[in-house]
Parts: sequence; C-alpha cells; structure tokens
Amino acid sequence: MHKYMRAVGFSDYADRSKQKALLQEIVLNANNRSYTLNKEGIMLADFCKDVAPGIGVAVCGEFDDEEKFVYEYYYPYLEGTGVTSYEDVTIEKHAGKDSFAGVCDDIKVGISLIFALQDRISYVTAQTEDKLPVKGTSLTLAGLSTEGTIMIPIEKDEKQKEQIKENNSNRVNLLAAARKGDEDAIETLTLEDMDIYASISKRIMKEDLYSLVDTSLMPYGVECDHYSILGDIVAMRKVKNEMTGEEIYILTISCNELTFDVCINIMDLFGEPQVGRRFKGVIWLQGKVNFPPGF
Repeated sequence: MHKYMRAVGFSDYADRSKQKALLQEIVLNANNRSYTLNKEGIMLADFCKDVAPGIGVAVCGEFDDEEKFVYEYYYPYLEGTGVTSYEDVTIEKHAGKDSFAGVCDDIKVGISLIFALQDRISYVTAQTEDKLPVKGTSLTLAGLSTEGTIMIPIEKDEKQKEQIKENNSNRVNLLAAARKGDEDAIETLTLEDMDIYASISKRIMKEDLYSLVDTSLMPYGVECDHYSILGDIVAMRKVKNEMTGEEIYILTISCNELTFDVCINIMDLFGEPQVGRRFKGVIWLQGKVNFPPGF
C-alpha cells in the first residue's frame, strides 16, 4: 500500500485484495482519463478518480500491443489551488518507472524544491511534440501528510508584520542580486546570516525553538521529495472520502513565502486547526506544471 493513501482517506486498505478492487474501480470509473504517445510509440494512460473535492487516486500504466491496459503504479493526489511559483521548472524521469520528478529553484526558499509530478501526460505530450522548453509556465504545489501537529502562532502586531514583509522582500532582492554575482549582495547576506546565528544562539538558551522560528521548510529523510514544514494556516476546509467515509482536512499553508495546500486525515492530526494557527508535519510534495493557455 502506498504510504500516503491514508492521507486521502484510505487508512484501512493494507489488504492486497482491497487494493486490487480499488484500483479496478478507479480504472473502470475514472473521472479523468488521459492518454498520449511517448517517443517510443507506446500509449501511456492515467486514470484519475476523485473521492472527494480536490483529492483522489491516480492509476498509471500503458497499453500493450493487444490494446490491453497494463498497470504500472498508482498514487494518491491532492489538487492544489492557486499558483505557488512562477520560477522555471526542470523535469526528469525516474530511473525505475515511467514517472517524473520536478525541480524548482524558487529564490524565496533558498533551496531546490523537488516534487513528484502529477500530470505526466501533459509533459510527455510536450516532449513527444518537441515543444520543450515551454515558456510562461507556473507551478502549483500540494502536499500529503500522515502525521501533523497544530501549533499556536507567534504573536505579532501590524507593525511587526509589515516589517517582516519588508525584510523578506529585501532578502529576496539580495538573493536575486547574489545569483547574478553581485559581491556586495553576497557580503550583505553573509553578514545577515552571521547576525541571525548569533542572535538565535543567545535566545535559544532561554526561549522555545518554535517561538523563534515562525515558518520553515527543510528536506526530510532520504527521499528527495519529502519535507518537514512549519507554516501558517491561511485557509482550511474539511472534506469526506465518499468511498470510506473518512474525513480529511485540506489546509492552505503559507511557508517560507510559498503558499500551497496540504491534506491530512483527521485521525492523523493532533490539535484543532484554525486559520491563524500553524501546522507542523512531514509532507510528500507533489506539483503540477501549469502550461500557458493555448498550449
């Protein structure tokens, strides 16, 4: 069983026979069917079935010479809302199966974001038709979590909030300049990091870590698309898996200047989520590349 199936409401599907029946149901009654030919002339197919608004399961595979669908792998998905980043995305095929990983170097984060590509059919179509690279794309990220905690926010007045926004904007400008080789920007960033380190080293002796760190996003474990996050909840909704009846929270998180959705089974969330509080947990990051209109 895929580890993150419980995040979309399938916590009781460890039995092989139940998994097989579920995948068959998805292929036969999919809400969305996508097909394309790859460069080798093989017909790829993705069958996606929503089990609640915005969440579902996708079954991926290909058609053989006898036009019979051959299942390769499946995964749970969350359809993200809005646009997370307008930075360019690099996509690479996994070595072990016909799936893809994306890499986005968003300057606001400071690290390369690696995610599992949701819509492989659109990408393979563009690849087959020699339309890559595509200009004017954007990226919508989403995360699935199997364990999370709700935390209280750090209290800030309006003046402090405005100061934080201004500081973040200045840092982004410095990072952009540093990327272009501006030595003054590099030196300024280095000095700022040293000052922050010195300040935190003193305060951590008397204060709790989560009163010092407002939001964070860090790689987690050995899998490159897993992240430990701490972010502000800016919107939320509760949905129910129509097949199992399990309830799912879909939280819109603001984390390190990025905004994306995270879904988690209500049974796996410790605490009561509310807008303004913070979510802390480990997520499996997915992403969809939004191609320009008319592509």
